[in-house]
This record gives sequence, C-alpha cells and structure tokens, in this order.
Amino acid sequence: MQKIVVNGVDGNFGKLVAEYVQKLIPKEKLIFTAPSESKLKTFADKGIQTAVADFNSPESLAKVYDHADKVLLISMPFVGEKRRKAHKNFVDACVKADVRQVIYTSVLSAGNPFNPSVENADHGYTESIIQNTNLDYIFLRNSLFAEAFISDYMRAVNNHEHTIEKNMGDGRVWFISRRDAALSAACALNNDLLHRAILNINGSEPFTYSAFLKVGNEETSNSIKYVKKTDQELYDYFDGIGVPRDTNGDFSKSPIQATSEGMVTFGTTVREGYLDIPVSDFSKLTGHKSITVKYMFEHKDDFLLGDRHSTEE
Repeated sequence: MQKIVVNGVDGNFGKLVAEYVQKLIPKEKLIFTAPSESKLKTFADKGIQTAVADFNSPESLAKVYDHADKVLLISMPFVGEKRRKAHKNFVDACVKADVRQVIYTSVLSAGNPFNPSVENADHGYTESIIQNTNLDYIFLRNSLFAEAFISDYMRAVNNHEHTIEKNMGDGRVWFISRRDAALSAACALNNDLLHRAILNINGSEPFTYSAFLKVGNEETSNSIKYVKKTDQELYDYFDGIGVPRDTNGDFSKSPIQATSEGMVTFGTTVREGYLDIPVSDFSKLTGHKSITVKYMFEHKDDFLLGDRHSTEE
C-alpha cells in the first residue's frame, strides 16, 4: 500500500494541504505529522495515521518516512541557517528512509543566484541538496501569496491609513492564493507522472502593486494609495512600527505577522523583475483555474493571512 507523508499539518498552509489531500487520497495511505502530538489529535480522531516529526533529528524522521512513496516538505517558517539545517536534516532522513519522491514548496526564481530575496538563499540551497541525491522530486515554486498583501491592505484600512508604503516599484507579480498553492501540493502528492520536475505555481494575471491596490479599492470602496519607497526607507518604516527584522524577533506587538527583512527583499525581487514569470503550471497540475485577485478581495475575510505559525524549534 502507498505511504504518503504530509508534514506540518498544524500550520496554516499544512492544514489546507491536509484538507485537500483527504479528498484525493484514501486516508489509509496518509500519514500526517506535526512537531507535537497535541497538534495531531483532530486528524487521529478521524482515523488518519499521525506521527511527531522532529526536524532536529534525522534519525527519528527516517523512522517516520521509512519507504514512503511521497513526502511533502512545507518550507519551514523561519529564515537562514536554522531553516537550512532543518531542511538538510529532512533530506538526509529521506535518503536514509529510501523515500521514493519528495515534494518541496519553494519560490519562483529559487534557482536564480542573483535573486536578492533572503528567502531565496534557503530555497535554492534546499533545491540543490535534494537534486544532489538520488531522490526523485517535485519542486513547487510558488509566487507570492495574495493573502499577505490583502491582509496588509485591510490592516491599513482598519487603522484608517490612506497610504501603503512598498519598495516594489512598478515590478509585476502573478499573485497566487495560498489555497491554490496548497491545492497544488495536494495534487502533487497524488501525481505519479511527474519526476524530477520543477513547476511554477503562478496566478493567471500580472499585477504591479498600483494595479493590485486599484482592484482592492474598487472591491472594498476604499482609496488606499501606493507610496513608493527605497529599500532603506522601508526598513526604517518597519523598524518604527515594531516589525521584527527576522523570525527570531518578537511578533507580539508587531502589526504585521511577517519579517521586515523578508518583505523588503521580496519587494526588491519584485522591483527587479525576478517574479515576473508568465509561465504557470497550476492549471495543468490541478485541473482548476487559479483564484483571481478580484475574487479574493470580494471575499476578503476568507483570504487573510492568519496568525503566524512557527511551532518547530
């Protein structure tokens, strides 16, 4: 019988994958993991096999993954050496466990060494170490999640702000919904035809940030304006409102549940054209059309980022 392992089902993204994959794959074939047993009770009560996944211990991971057909790695919710170490432990465990295929949620342009995003270094590193093993793989290179930008838009509205400051210039993004990215992961877990594949998970149309705000304003009857900033000006702004620079910071008083380093360097990436990639494999993989930005703003309460989930240590 097939053995399909979904890691991180306690997180916002992982919960969506868990929801979708249950509609595609019989529960007898599934194993759901999280960093602690308490995060798994809901799934165990449904009769799904569960396991605690300790990404600090390749030995324990290898036992969970033993001879699995597919294992999904959702990129860890922290940046830098800590994430690269956890991802390396995952890859080592998959090799030792003789896993047939790994599926990794990466980002657009992860293979481009000139991409200035701090996130890019981790994703490029992870893709490279997987490719330098005998593991089969599917890399899902996701575009930016629209939910992050809709949440930021609504934050400004709720705070009675009239402008949003970004360093994205006039660069274009093919925004994807987090829901669609999660659906892509579930479909990849159910796909036996793709091998050593790299897929771009993009939305259906490109947006400058000005165009994105225009849709938001039209659908919500607000009038938020875009103020273009340099990278340093944006760092200064985030520092001033208490947004942590990296994932080791204190988010308890931050109005934005993301790091300034991540947001600023992603803005640079957008401005310099690294995310303006018109090729998308979403529909071919899932059989669905991607959710539009217009629809997400029309149903904005269903497309907010949610609380920051980082339960791994």
